[in-house]
Amino acid sequence: MRIVIAEDAVLLRAGLVGLLERAGHEVVAEVADAPALEAAVRALAQLPDIVITDVRMPPAMTDDGLRAAVRIRHDHPSMPIMVLSQYVAPAYATTLLDQPCAAGTGYLLKERVGRVGDFMTSLAMVAAGGVVVDPEVVTSLLRSRQTDPRLARLTAREREVLALMANGAANSQIATDLVITPAAVAKHVANVFAKLDLGPDEENRRVRAVLAYLNSGLDT
Repeated sequence: MRIVIAEDAVLLRAGLVGLLERAGHEVVAEVADAPALEAAVRALAQLPDIVITDVRMPPAMTDDGLRAAVRIRHDHPSMPIMVLSQYVAPAYATTLLDQPCAAGTGYLLKERVGRVGDFMTSLAMVAAGGVVVDPEVVTSLLRSRQTDPRLARLTAREREVLALMANGAANSQIATDLVITPAAVAKHVANVFAKLDLGPDEENRRVRAVLAYLNSGLDT
């Protein structure tokens, strides 16, 4: 993958670059502030496969990185974005997740980067158009949201499947976690789509299903 990284902490940025390059990816730009992130994406002749950005960055050291990511997504709706944060801050995740788009979106705590295998899996999933949200952030979001009435249609097993989808699990991982067959997972996922009124013509149905879950107070 061709990747742009925005991170103001020099050691973490260098660590990310090294980690990604050792995995065979190409870091096409690495920057230390939000304006430079937007400038880097504009300057590239070919858009990157994914943007990885911190939330709190110069110049204001508030949510500059997140706001830059939102503007990039506005200009390039198909751009996958992976946000890394030092804090759970569900409001930050909501800002990105509530955007209408057909692109992959990720929000992970920085501590997850240390779990290299999981981080790489999450990165690949977001680049492929999926949604990956840190489990701690999911928990915080669910405490503060109102239940989507469509979710009441789901069975207990379907809610379990949807919860795992929200944590970034692919069908194969869901099958392993729930100790059921891949065919059973596929059936449950299809039922989730149907009960959430996400027909075959809906773009990125998996993303939309996860967003319905995250925009709810559903307790699995």
